Amino acid sequence: MQNFGSPLLPQQTYPYRPTTNKKAIKWVFAVICILLAALAGFFVINYIGDETGVSALMLGILFATLPIPIYILLILWIDRYESEPLWMLAMAFFWGATFAAFMALLINTQIARSIGDVYGPPTGMYYALVYSAPIVEEFSKGIVLFVLFWWKNDEFDGVIDGIVYAGMVGLGFAMTENFMYYGQAAMAGGGQLTWLFILRGVISPFAHPLFTSMTGIGLGIAKQARNRALKIFMPVVGLLTAMLLHFTWNRSAVPGPSVFFVVYGMVMMPIFAGAIVAIVFALRREGRIVRDHLWYDCQRGLFTLDEFYRLCSIRGRMSASYRALRWGGFRLWRTRMKFNQAASELAFHRSRQRLGKITDPRTAYEREMAYVNHLFELRRQLGHF
Repeated sequence: MQNFGSPLLPQQTYPYRPTTNKKAIKWVFAVICILLAALAGFFVINYIGDETGVSALMLGILFATLPIPIYILLILWIDRYESEPLWMLAMAFFWGATFAAFMALLINTQIARSIGDVYGPPTGMYYALVYSAPIVEEFSKGIVLFVLFWWKNDEFDGVIDGIVYAGMVGLGFAMTENFMYYGQAAMAGGGQLTWLFILRGVISPFAHPLFTSMTGIGLGIAKQARNRALKIFMPVVGLLTAMLLHFTWNRSAVPGPSVFFVVYGMVMMPIFAGAIVAIVFALRREGRIVRDHLWYDCQRGLFTLDEFYRLCSIRGRMSASYRALRWGGFRLWRTRMKFNQAASELAFHRSRQRLGKITDPRTAYEREMAYVNHLFELRRQLGHF
């Protein structure tokens, strides 16, 4: 019988605690960012309201936000092994919904007006839609991905993380953009809102997340690569691919529905399928990381053999979680989810250390001990489940 009573390694850790001044600076910075995001969001909403009227805007907001929880759950389902911090996911989403939307609205509107003053409003709108929007919108959405890539080196690990964060920022941007499109359709009447909701909310809700995921994939490959050239060029290639894909999508809408649906079926759907394949292979890679870096813990009794193999696959994790929910209720299910998450964090921490991303041995040791002790405590709470 395996002993789950106490950790086999020393429990003493030395958690890092930032000084009061550093905490204060972080809180001030966070408050400033929230206020700026609120101002940017207010500006966008006010601008759309001036264009559509209050009643149409309210309908637009309602239709745009209704499916968002479903799409967020689909994106979060991808993040099965090492779930990203909720505050970082929220940061990506609200960046897309506020700052990115504000930048895109400001720049695209100015370009449309400048070209329209010389060549006429239709020409200005055409160039803003087809040429300006793909560059400005993908750049504005991509900023937060580059920030997370450089700033949170211990969380942004690879392709899956890039896709998840890109999906969140793309959803946030699409939601705010739909405020305007749905509001304009509601103002026009005649069933246009229903048709547009089917087109944008049902047929092609993945458009913005798919475009921006190219940037996320490029950053994810750069994070995993050891070749210096790939580390430098893949983020740029990813961003340019996002812009090109966005350009193709917007350009296809100009000639009419026939061209749009041809591009949708012949270009967008294959690329979407390719993104799904990339996700599958990336998840398999993450499963291998868990398997390679937790086998030692299985040998020393932290995991049973069956539990170890369940941790190495999505199906196994889902089965273990369902079993805990069925026999132990919500409390045990939450404990199992925490156990799975902590096991993944330990595996990915060791992977980062092996790749040389954590250079301070003391910091690495302290964090590993924190994970191990936490897992032993969760193991005790789980009992035989």
